[in-house]
Amino acid sequence: MAKIEEKKVIIIAMKGHPGTGKSTIAQSLASLLKIPLLDKDDVRDSTSPLQVQHTSSSKLLNDLSYDAVFRMATTQLRLGLSVVVDSPLSRRSHLDRLLHMGSSTGAGLVVIECKPKDEAEWRRRLERRGAHHGGGDGWHKPATWSDLERLLEGYGGCTEYDFGDVPRLVVDTTASVPVGDLVSSVVEFISSHTGGRWESCNIEKITCTPSMETRGQVPKFLIE
Repeated sequence: MAKIEEKKVIIIAMKGHPGTGKSTIAQSLASLLKIPLLDKDDVRDSTSPLQVQHTSSSKLLNDLSYDAVFRMATTQLRLGLSVVVDSPLSRRSHLDRLLHMGSSTGAGLVVIECKPKDEAEWRRRLERRGAHHGGGDGWHKPATWSDLERLLEGYGGCTEYDFGDVPRLVVDTTASVPVGDLVSSVVEFISSHTGGRWESCNIEKITCTPSMETRGQVPKFLIE
C-alpha cells in the first residue's frame, strides 16, 4: 500500500452501508482534526420536496447529492483545507471521482471503511435510528432491516471493488470498544500514510490516548 508523500491536504473518505457507524467516526474525526465535514446526507435530506414531486427521481437525486458534496469538497481542498467526506462510497465511480479530485488539487486520499461483524447489533442500531428519524432528516435511508436488504440486493455486489493503491482501513464498528479507541486507530492509520504532516490540520499535534482496556493490544476492531 502506497504512502502519501508531500501532500499539503488530504481527503478522508468514509465508506460503508447505512447504519454502520461511519457518520459517528466521521464527525469525531472532523471535530478532532478541526477540518470540514461534508456529509452526503445533508444534501440528500434537502431534496425531499423534489422527491415528493418526482417519484422516479430517487437515483437522479442521489447522484446529484454525490456531485454536490464532491464539488464542495473540491472547493475546500483548493482553499488548502483537508476534508472528511461522509458517504457510502458504494460504487467504484465514486472512488474514481475522489481520485480525480485529489489529482486536480494535489490532495492525498485515504479510505476508512466501516464494516460491522455483529449483524444483530448492526440491525438493532439501524432500526433504532429508523424509528427515531420518522419523517424528518434521513427519510431516504433504510428504516428497517428489510429495507436494507432490498438496498444491498439492488447494489448487486458493486460495493466490493478494487481500491488499487489507495490506503484503506477497515474497522468493525460493532466491536465492544469506546468510539475514542476507533478514532485513535484511524488517526494513527492516517498519520502512518501521510507522514503525519498536513498543512491544514497538523496531525502530529493530535494525541489520541487509547482506553485502559485496549492499551498495548492489537485492536480487535481492525479488520484490514
